[in-house]
Amino acid sequence: MLVGLELAGRDGLWTVEESLAELRQLAETAGATVVGTVTQRLREVNPAYYIGRGKLEELAELRLELGADLAIFDDELSPSQQRNLEQALGAKVIDRTALILDIFGQRARTHEGRLQVELAQYEYLLPRLRRQWTHLSRQMGGIGARGGPGETQLEVDRRKVGERIADLKREIERVRRHRALYRQQRESEGIPVVALVGYTNAGKSTLLNALSQAGVLAEDKLFATLDPTTRRIELPTGRAALLTDTVGFIQKLPPTVVAAFRATLEELSSADLLVHVLDADHPNRREQGRTVENVLADLGVADKPVLAVLNKIDKLIPPEAARDGEAAAFARASLRDLIRDYSDAVLVSARYGWGLRHLLDKIDAALSADLIDISVTLPYAATDLVNLFRRRGRLLEENHGRTGTRVKGSIPRRYLPLYAPYLGGKA
Repeated sequence: MLVGLELAGRDGLWTVEESLAELRQLAETAGATVVGTVTQRLREVNPAYYIGRGKLEELAELRLELGADLAIFDDELSPSQQRNLEQALGAKVIDRTALILDIFGQRARTHEGRLQVELAQYEYLLPRLRRQWTHLSRQMGGIGARGGPGETQLEVDRRKVGERIADLKREIERVRRHRALYRQQRESEGIPVVALVGYTNAGKSTLLNALSQAGVLAEDKLFATLDPTTRRIELPTGRAALLTDTVGFIQKLPPTVVAAFRATLEELSSADLLVHVLDADHPNRREQGRTVENVLADLGVADKPVLAVLNKIDKLIPPEAARDGEAAAFARASLRDLIRDYSDAVLVSARYGWGLRHLLDKIDAALSADLIDISVTLPYAATDLVNLFRRRGRLLEENHGRTGTRVKGSIPRRYLPLYAPYLGGKA
């Protein structure tokens, strides 16, 4: 059973029906079969049961009638609310956060990913611990605990869990430092970084595969891929770039998840360009886009250059459009609406490879917009700067004189400080 609450007077991007439709997708991704939904409109959340007592009685009756053994609530429940609901319903109760963590537990493949998921699971469970961990015995083998610590360590107390959280944070900090060193090496080589961001299931992994032949898992499921993947691509002007696929965002993204995945999401802070992938066919694409923008703002990267990409346009062009005039007219109208609403976006179909060359041109142009023209004489001892100019800049002239090598062209603005000592205040 899915349960959602609409609070009167509270504006949101999503209606309760839209949010529950997404919750259904999450539940099915985790392996559940949804047999019914219950919604309620209240002025404020019931502190004891989340929903009102009358609706709780209705939910209990409906659960028995439909044979449901799990209730999933669309918002995060307090430990006392979860306990009270389980006692009142006689069934297991979890919330959206636990459901997302369960999916993450299934999807994490790398050591780093498993560390981050385990940390988020422990931090979610810690305030929910009771003296004997008796509530966790219900979670064995079911949604909301898969891959979690409660399955095999029911006797672990708060102190032990706290120690494990501290261990995980130290290990993730080591991963974070390793990533920082890798980024420094990457920056020294001058390769620009392009990060794919977007709502979960917008097609980022499919796009990464189409542009780089990365071969990463791409399924029509929420959070089909969790671990980030980076691949080198060549842009139309011959420049190299690193294309990074990041974890998909979702509305009501749990703070514990954002905190745990800080090391991974820091990749966005070093990116030269964010490619925001939207699902052109999704009825809530506008709300999904705003959700992503809000998360990027929370992460402090909202000021990064962003290129919008509308993926899955093939779904707006039905097969019968080729032979049916009415279908073709509908398809053209749909695309016109997209172009009007997203005038600066690139329309692509990662599945069929449509528009990818245009997308690469746009990425190339966006990265080139950061280039700055300079003319500088470098001493012969500064061969590393000459080589950097050749590799990562656009070299128009190179002359060898008595005092050094004279180079003229353009370089990414971030490398200007390296050449500043030889510019004499001119660029």
